[in-house]
Amino acid sequence: MISVSNLKRDFGKQVVVDDLSFEVKPGDVVGFLGPNGAGKSTTMKMLTGFLTPSSGAIKIAGQDIKTHTKAIQQKIGYLPEGAPAYGDMTVYQFLKFITQVRKIPKARAQQRIAYVSEQVALNEVMDTSIDTLSKGFKRRVGLAQAIIHDPDILILDEPTDGLDPNQKHQVRKLIKNLSKDKIVIISTHILEEVTAVCNRAIIIAQGKLKFDGTPEELQKRSAYHNAVTIKLSYLSDISGLLEIDGVIDIKHNKETQRVTIFPEPGKTILSQVSAHVQEVKLPVDMIFPEQGRLDDVFREITQTSQGEVL
Repeated sequence: MISVSNLKRDFGKQVVVDDLSFEVKPGDVVGFLGPNGAGKSTTMKMLTGFLTPSSGAIKIAGQDIKTHTKAIQQKIGYLPEGAPAYGDMTVYQFLKFITQVRKIPKARAQQRIAYVSEQVALNEVMDTSIDTLSKGFKRRVGLAQAIIHDPDILILDEPTDGLDPNQKHQVRKLIKNLSKDKIVIISTHILEEVTAVCNRAIIIAQGKLKFDGTPEELQKRSAYHNAVTIKLSYLSDISGLLEIDGVIDIKHNKETQRVTIFPEPGKTILSQVSAHVQEVKLPVDMIFPEQGRLDDVFREITQTSQGEVL
């Protein structure tokens, strides 16, 4: 288990992480979210022992990271921002080098190289110099080195950065498979990634904890949670939608002819809206329930009291 207590990190007068506390248990896939400059990467560097906290404590598997840094680092796979590597090495040479750094026995090293190259789809570039690879391939090399020693904990900073949609799907599937017996912490700007692979979301802003809960709990904070959107074939009288039991408001985008119907708190209105559409024969091309719009929730959580995004 990872336990973070009253963590603080400052650089001179600038406080980057401010009194941060949370716990992560095996099986958790945590989406670590926040605006640029929120303190995500700094927190991850402290979790890996790369940076020392100004105050507070980090314990991993009951060990304090300040006094057991090397032992803890052996249990961690880390994909840092930018995925630095030795550019003049081929992918194979680099991964072999990592097996040596991680002290993986020679008999097992080739097996692990073959496994990770297959998992992150690197087979076609194993003999290619890292410097000549695309951003997406470099990211996958970074992910391969993070998992090559089969760590108990994965800390991944923007793991799908630079990947195309197919590659993102593949990496997300890999993360889900790995999370069955590992702790996984993912820093990301992509909100859909949280609902795709995470069972928990932590949001920080200005170094402070703003939210800690499930993606479903995050969606429930959206004004669009349990709302219903319909697409009209043409402009029609929609005033009757406001009369439906449990409806509190509607929004009509006349350019797209989409109408969103908002429920009272705790109410579901899909069946009522569907019945009304059929009863009054509204010209509806499409009807669907809203799960909640994470972009709106994220902005709300990370805004200052003056309403400015951090």
